[in-house]
Parts: sequence; structure tokens; C-alpha cells
Amino acid sequence: MSGPVPHIVIDAPYRSDVVASPTPEIGWRTETDIPGWLQAGAEVEVTRAGEVSSHRVDGRVSTRLAWPFAPLSAREETSLRVRVTGVDGVEGDWSEPQRVVAGFLAEGEWQAVTIGLAAPAANAQPAYLRTEFDVTGPVARATLYATALGVYQVAIDGVDVDDQVMKPGWTPYAHRTIHETTDVTRLVAEGRNAIGVRLAGAWATESFGFRENARPLYADQPRFAGQLLIEYADGSSEWIVTDASWQASTGPITASGLYAGEDHDARLTLVDRDGRGFAEAGYAADGWAPVAELDALRAPEARVSPFVRRIEDLAVREVITTPGGKTVLDFGQNLVGRLRIRVSGPAGTVITLRHAEVLEHGELGTRPLRAAAATDHYTLSGQGAEEWEPEFTFHGFRYAEIDGWPGEFDPSAVTAVVIHSDMERTGWFEASHPLVNQLHENIVWGLRGNFLYLPTDCPQRDERLGWTGDIQVFAPTASFLYDVRGFLDSWLRDLALEQVDGVVPFVVPNALGVARPAAAWGDAATIVPWVLHERYADVATVERQYPSMKGWADVLIRLAGPRRLWEGMFQFGDWLDPDAPPHLPADAKTDADIVASAYLFRSADAVARAAALLGKDDEAREYAQIAEEVRAAFLAEYVTPAGRMMSDAQTAYAMAIVFDIVPAEQQEVLGARLAELTRLSGYRISTGFVGTPIIQDALTRTGNLETARRLLVQTENPSWLYPVTMGATTIWERWDSMLPDGSINPGEMTSFNHYALGAVGDWLHRVVAGLAPDAPGYERIRIQPRPLAEFDHAWAEHLTPYGTARAGWSRQDGVIRVEATVPPNTTAVVVLPDGREFEVGSGAHEWEVADTAPAAAASRIGLDSTLAAVIDDLEAYEAIGKVLEASSPEAAHGFRTHTKWSDARELGEALFMHAGPETQQEIAARLAELSAEREGATADA
Repeated sequence: MSGPVPHIVIDAPYRSDVVASPTPEIGWRTETDIPGWLQAGAEVEVTRAGEVSSHRVDGRVSTRLAWPFAPLSAREETSLRVRVTGVDGVEGDWSEPQRVVAGFLAEGEWQAVTIGLAAPAANAQPAYLRTEFDVTGPVARATLYATALGVYQVAIDGVDVDDQVMKPGWTPYAHRTIHETTDVTRLVAEGRNAIGVRLAGAWATESFGFRENARPLYADQPRFAGQLLIEYADGSSEWIVTDASWQASTGPITASGLYAGEDHDARLTLVDRDGRGFAEAGYAADGWAPVAELDALRAPEARVSPFVRRIEDLAVREVITTPGGKTVLDFGQNLVGRLRIRVSGPAGTVITLRHAEVLEHGELGTRPLRAAAATDHYTLSGQGAEEWEPEFTFHGFRYAEIDGWPGEFDPSAVTAVVIHSDMERTGWFEASHPLVNQLHENIVWGLRGNFLYLPTDCPQRDERLGWTGDIQVFAPTASFLYDVRGFLDSWLRDLALEQVDGVVPFVVPNALGVARPAAAWGDAATIVPWVLHERYADVATVERQYPSMKGWADVLIRLAGPRRLWEGMFQFGDWLDPDAPPHLPADAKTDADIVASAYLFRSADAVARAAALLGKDDEAREYAQIAEEVRAAFLAEYVTPAGRMMSDAQTAYAMAIVFDIVPAEQQEVLGARLAELTRLSGYRISTGFVGTPIIQDALTRTGNLETARRLLVQTENPSWLYPVTMGATTIWERWDSMLPDGSINPGEMTSFNHYALGAVGDWLHRVVAGLAPDAPGYERIRIQPRPLAEFDHAWAEHLTPYGTARAGWSRQDGVIRVEATVPPNTTAVVVLPDGREFEVGSGAHEWEVADTAPAAAASRIGLDSTLAAVIDDLEAYEAIGKVLEASSPEAAHGFRTHTKWSDARELGEALFMHAGPETQQEIAARLAELSAEREGATADA
């Protein structure tokens, strides 16, 4: 056995050692093969300026530890290491040292002047900026701090300072801007040096809003500010800052926009006669003009969110010639990014790249993009082989139409470059059901496409906004799949800044005007911080966000008044209920007031729990009392004594159960009705944005696992797997974003990359595989797999703050084998499928239980069978469908989608509405054959 070896984790962006706070939180994951290992204490040691100091930690604390030393100063570099001691008294070795660099500026150090083009030729004109400076001696360190109202990249002496994309991203610029902190020591040399900046508008100059309301929100032109600190070996230093001495020009990027795309004319490349680029010293800046000093940006703060980078390249999977003769490339995956091309041809040749997520009847399906052109243009310089990739835009696409390519087209000359926030992958899931596996892969790609600086609703059309409702429901799934703590921490800061008198806007940053309260959307203020606590043991974010949480809850309490019910106001409700008309997505079966009042309870309860966590006992009691008053009002108004909801729809029942509004003794009754409604709908999805993320939990909590399984594996529309059968590689906004005939949903709002309905991923991880936190940050884990009938296995793995945890099960020869891996310094509560419950320590574990899944009944089925019996007999249901399909596809569709699968009606009665006597007789004969086959099989057995 090996001794415990810790690995330090610091509060910095992934693959960075630069921290944004003078007192960053730290932690460590311990590796050891000692079973049941628990930490008794640890010693943390820091080396700063050659001096060593240490701090003793008693007990098991090893994650999100408050900085135990004197605060860091700007640019201070330290080295951390840690060693741990187990409860067995054995002390481990020191960890590898972890470098920690203070990435923030000291108070008053931000002196950069904001600059840009003095006379831009058009709105959102891309710009190029430059200056030269002398370095007078050996350089010990050079640090660049830079930001933009827009997006930028800096090069020093012709070399880009980093590999980030579209920095600094989008924040509410009037309230908060971000600076990058980049060590550029390797790029600065004695003598003459140059700085060059490429600059475009992106979010800062984009027109936000719908249809005729679209307008630029922040600025007409991009602007930049930066300062370079050179620290010499002799101890002296100097700042190179943006000011009026800089020069500006236009260049090869002639136009750039998020929605429109980017135009690049390679004939305008900024290279002088001697071959020097504009970011190199000695460049002949003929025709360049002095910059304009523009309105100052808000003093920026250091980045806490992950960097955006190029993450992956995808090759062309297929070259398609469309019915209209267009050349379209299929990359096999709906992704977010842009194309990189390698091409040779005559000067002035223009290549046009159009992007879309789907094909419609063989042609590029651009209608869902609405006003977004999503089109890039590249004009060749004619100087031999040329390589180009747009720099300051991105697109959501699987397909790209190529026009104007010179000569014979070679698909290897085009690559799709995937970009998104660079976060550590922490979660995986796999099951024996191929379509469910593809569903999970679609969830992962939906996250990747919409986590680009902020959590967006969609990445392709003229929107791409940080809708609060989407991330409110998806945060648990996201936090399993990736380390999104820093990403959501940063976004929550913006949410709090955008609140007006407690009201959370629909989107953050708020690009849609006056903020109005909406249930499930504004509740991101209370729910998302709590998810970070649950998954990462993040108390600091809850503490920082507490005024925001409390402010939102107070708004709802005020709106509800003494009735303690939130009624009669605008709501999104159970948005995109599949029964809602395409043009009325809020027209759901569940009354919007029920949704609103359920979320009033949930937010009041969340604030009460947050107050208790933070030691605010009086406020904890106050909000807990309000939550109880809301609960009583909700039960009196919306739940009958017999256990029926006033909105007799699945979302209403799911909220009452999962939010714990109804008492435990009544949940089983509501769950039974929920299961009945699910069967009545033919095990098709009948919920929208609010109900879909929680319906599976509501069913399994109330003993209806088989109903949840049928809902999961349904492939008919609407269902999670219908898009998979249609070739989806991401989660769709609508269940039927593409109709069965291959045409795009007629609704104006149709996206093929929208992660919200993928929130079912959290249920797959926690319930199907059985891996869940049982204490904040997985300090205690819950291993409780629920084997699904007709599945052979399922497992999930998650890199917790303590190390890798894994849970899963497999079924073979009448036995279910449950396996689990529990990381060091944690324990696990294990609940086996046979009901046994116990606690285990770290290490690998395995148990076997008898498989009690009921065998398929060899039942007789006929026209006198109930509709409930038919829908629960998939073989019979499919047989009926085949007969109807052969007779009349329209009748088959009507039978499948409009039948209420009740146990009080017979099949023959329902078929009367869809089939004539001959077809009914054919169905009766086929069912008789099926029954006979079953009876024969039973006799043979």
C-alpha cells in the first residue's frame, strides 16, 4: 500500500496558476490505496520571497480552504505544498509544489487610457492599434494587463501573447469589465519592441433585441485599454500604457459581427515592404493615424472564469452536393466555432462560408438563424498557399456551404475549429442502451456549445443570450460533467450587478431592457448558488450572493402579498410544453400561477437554508416561516384533499413532489397520478422547461421507476430520444425542432442546440447510475443505483473535489452486481436495489443482489384489452402501429398521438375512430397470432 499523496487545487482558471484574489481558496485531492482512509490533519506550506511559513489544518477539511496566510500582493509569486496525515497516524510525503501568481492589480494601478479609431468608416469597424517602446536593460519579468469594450488579441514583436479566443468576453460592461493578466517575459527583449492589437466589436457593438427592437446596447465602436509592466533585473520598473501616442489603422478584417460573421481581405494584410508586420518593431506605419482617446472603461478586475480556447478540430465527414447544386460540408457534429481553410488562388477571389445546424430537404437550413447571416467571406491575396480562420466571431453549425472555391475542392483543406470555455471535464456516463448514450453525448455537446464565457440559450441565431431559466435547470447536470464552478461564479457576479431592486432580468447580461420578474428564470439567483454549494462545498459564493438571493426572494414575497401566492402576472410558465402551439410557447397545460407559487416556495426555502449555512439564524427562521406559509397556501389553493392538482398536468405534480411542497405522506398519491398521466400520454414527454428536468425524479421518488424508464426510452415524438433517432448530435430547443418529414418546425423560435431539456442528465447520473452527493462537495457520497428493466448496465464517474468517484451496476444471470469507487477522505452511504443500506469508506467496493426485475408476462392481448394494457405491452403496441401504418399513415399517427391510454377504455373502442372494419379485423388477427405465440412460448418453457 502507498502512503497518502495530495495534489493541490487552486482557485484559478483551468490550466492556469493565476488567481484573481489576494486570498484565494485552496484545496487538495489525496491519492492513496489505503482502504477507508480519512484525513486527521494536514500541513500547508507556502514559500514567498524565499521565506517559508506553514499552517496546520485539523480534521478532514481539504477543499475550498480559506487562504491561511497573509494576503497576496499584486504580481506576487508563491509556491504551495501540502502533506497530510491519516487517522491511522501515518504522515504522507509532501505534494508537488503548486505555483500561485497574483493576477490582480494593486489599488490605483490601472492607468491605461481607452483608445480606438479616430475616424471609423462604419459602425463596429474592426481596428488595428500599435505602439513601439524601448527596453533599456535585462528584463526580470513583463506582465501585460489588457481589456476591451469588444474583443481583442495582442501581439508583441509579432507573436500573440496567448492562445485565448475572443477575450475578454461579455460582462455588463457598465458594471464590470475583465482584464487578462499575461506573463509576456519571453516576448520582451532588450532594445526596440512593438505591441500590436487586433480589435473588433463582438458583444459590445452587436444589436440585441428581437425583430425591429434590435439595437446596439453598449457602443457603436470597439475600444481597447492595456498596460505592460516591465520589471528590470536591477529592480527598477516602468509601465507602457495605452495613450494618445499610439497609432491606429484599419486592415484585413474589414467587418466583423457575432451574428453577421466576419469579412477578411488578405490583400490588406498589414505587412510593410521589408516584410515586417504591424506588431513588429520598425514597421513602416505609413498611413496610420493617431488613435482617439475614448470614454474610459470601468476599471477592470482580474478574471475568475475559464479562458475560451480552441478545444478541438473536426475534419469534414462528407461533401454533399445539394439539389440546388451547392457544395455543403457535413462535419458530423453540431458544434460551436468556425472554419479554418487552406487555399491557393488568384488575388481577389472571394470564398463565402455559410453556416447552419441542419439541412432541410437537402439544402442548408438557415431559417432558424433569423437575422443572423452566419456568413464569413475571405478574399485571397494571391500570394501562394493561404490559411485563414475568422478571429472575432463564432457560429453554431454542423453544415457549411462553400462558394467561390478556386479550382478543385479538397475537403481536407477545411477544418471545423471547436471553441468554448476551457473547463476540466469531470463527469462521464455510459449505459447499455445506445440511444441513451447518444442522448448523453448530445447533452455534453450542448453544454460545450453554450458555455462560451457565459451560459447561453443557443449559439447560432440572432440571440445567444444568458437566459437565466436555462441555467437554473441545467446547473446540476453541468456541474457533474465539467468543473463549472469558476464559470458560474463569474456569471453570478454579473447576475447580482444586473438586479434592479431585487428583480433578476430574463437574461444576464441584460440585453433585453427593463427587468421583470419571471418564475423559474429569476430563481437562478437562489438556485444556482445553492448548486455550487451542493456540488463544490462552495460557501464563499453563497455568502457573496446572499444579498442577491435575499433580494430576489423579497421581490417574490412582496408580489405574493398576504395570500402568499404569486398570481396573475406575466410568466414564461412551463415554457415549450409540447402541446403548446409553435407560436405560443408559454401556452402550457400547467397553470403559470402554480409554477410561480411553487418557485416562490423554492426560493424562500433556498434563502432560509443559505441563511442557516451562513449563521444568520434570525433570517433563517424568518424565511423558513415564510416558506411554510407559502406551502400552506399552495396546498390549500392547488392540491385537493384527495391528492389531485388543480392543473391536472405532469409539471404541476412534479414540482409539488420534487420541491417537497406536499408532505411526504401525500407524495405517493400525487406520484401515482403523475404516473397515470404519463401512461395516458403514451409515455411521451408532456412537460416543458420547468417540468422536464424534474419529472423523472418525481416518478422515481414515488416508486414509479418503470414509468420513468418508459419515458426515458420512448422514441416517438415528443421524447428525449426522438431527436436522437432523427440524427441529433445536440439537445434541441423544441422536442420537434425537426419534424418527422425532415422539415424544420414552423415556429420562429427553433434551435438545434439548446441544453435546457438535457437537464435529465443529472437524473441519469444520480439515479440510474446511482452517484450523487450526500453532503456538500461529495464529502459524503450517496451510492444508490436503480437498475432499469431491459438495461444490462449503467455507470457514472465523477471527479469530485476529493478525487474520482464511480458507481454503477450490471445485470447477468439473475444477479445484479453493484460496483463503487469512493475517493479518499470521503465516505459513502450505499443503498442497494434490495433495500439494504449501510456506510462504507474509501476504496473499491462490490456487492451482489438478486435481480428481482419482473419477467415479461406472456399475456393475451386483443381488441377487448384495455388501452392501458396495450401501451404497457410494447410488442402489441408496435404490432398495431404497423397494421395501421400500412393502411393509413395519418390514422396511425392519430392513434399514436391522440389516444388517451386509459385502463377504463378498450382497444376496440379506440380503434373505431382510426380504422375501418377490415383494418380492425387485421389488427385482431395479428394480436391473436401474438397471443398464441406467447402461449406457445410459455408452454415450451
